[in-house]
Amino acid sequence: MTRPLTRTLWSLAAFLSVAVAIFSYRYLPRMGLMDPEILANLFARPWLDVHVAGAATALLLGPFQFLPGLREKHWRLHRWMGRTYVIGCIAGGIGGFIMAFGTTAGPVATVGFATLAVCWITANAQAWRMALARRFVEHREWMVRSIAMTFAAVMLRIDLLVLPLLGLSPDDAYVATAYVSWIPNLILAELYLRGAFARRPNPRRIAYRPSNSAVDR
Repeated sequence: MTRPLTRTLWSLAAFLSVAVAIFSYRYLPRMGLMDPEILANLFARPWLDVHVAGAATALLLGPFQFLPGLREKHWRLHRWMGRTYVIGCIAGGIGGFIMAFGTTAGPVATVGFATLAVCWITANAQAWRMALARRFVEHREWMVRSIAMTFAAVMLRIDLLVLPLLGLSPDDAYVATAYVSWIPNLILAELYLRGAFARRPNPRRIAYRPSNSAVDR
């Protein structure tokens, strides 16, 4: 994947994350603004506040944790932003897990959202553990998995617009988002970590290296 394309995709993802985070924060002061179907969740209060506050904070901070300049030049800020991000993810995951069992969308949706919450919390706990152990390569890998699941909040909203256009009813589309909003993200993250999107060297640009008898024999 070329560097300009990578920057474009990151910029788009960061913009969408920040936009959804800001949009979500507006629900916290007045619960009456929330969709009545969401408020119908058996555990909407107080766990919806916990979920929204945590997940929105994670969405707001997450994309900027991958900026090399922030990590290298402002590592103290990176560290504190990272701690806030992880706490936001864990709080959002706990709230989401509890709310999954109060959804009116049925048991299939419950399994999907509850599994996301467990995986999300696990990824962040692992990322924090690796950072404390100074195993920074593994820390970064777990953070990539974490942000992939954090981005589910963005994909859920996109899926709710796209899936009905493909013929699904609104209710079926919502159930589907319990899976398609995060599993493809996680698959792409794993492929990225395994170098599937890394630029391949152009054989025509590799300089010819003459054989060295002392080495090649």
